[in-house]
Amino acid sequence: MVGASPSTTQLAAASAPTCLIIACGALAREIVALRTRNGWSHMDVSCLPAELHNRPEKIPAAVRDKIQRFKGRYAHLFVAYADCGTGGLLDAVLAEEGVERIAGAHCYEFYAGAKVFEELAEQEIGSFYLTDFLLRHFERLIIHGLGIDKHPQLLPVYFGNYKKLVYLAQAPSAEGELLGQRAADRLGLAFEYRITGYGELASSLSQVNEKVIQWQN
Repeated sequence: MVGASPSTTQLAAASAPTCLIIACGALAREIVALRTRNGWSHMDVSCLPAELHNRPEKIPAAVRDKIQRFKGRYAHLFVAYADCGTGGLLDAVLAEEGVERIAGAHCYEFYAGAKVFEELAEQEIGSFYLTDFLLRHFERLIIHGLGIDKHPQLLPVYFGNYKKLVYLAQAPSAEGELLGQRAADRLGLAFEYRITGYGELASSLSQVNEKVIQWQN
């Protein structure tokens, strides 16, 4: 009917999210915060368990499963993972599925920025990196996840080649810095504290948002 108001179904379809960010669980809080801050209501987020970082060989298949599960429900998909130790296997999956990801070898690069991360690596190649997420879940993912709580002799096996723990803080606080120092002491490593904010994760998602808007127009 000419001049009729759009139906509830039409309005819902127009406002429904059209892009899905398939993300590492270690980035979930930051991605949701960025989506809320920027009003990216057309983006949904679906996360995989952060524990996959302890088994990177499982990441490509897990990401593929997410892509195939949601491909028909969203017009656009984007993967918020770095290579994350998959040795190029994740990129092979994404090439087959026709889906892009954030550039970088490690999630830590998103926060520090590629240039700063490269400088950090050059200063001390034996660096172990923590983010806000990894600091919050240090006991569960690192101490318990690697079995160090039950088998303390594993500590030098996992961390004997590291020299320094670098805490990349997205939401800096005195308490966080103190907990980072304690984590470094627990692992027997020197400590460095770096305030990064959301770094290149924010700019990468902004670029995704711009692409989605262009596609919709």
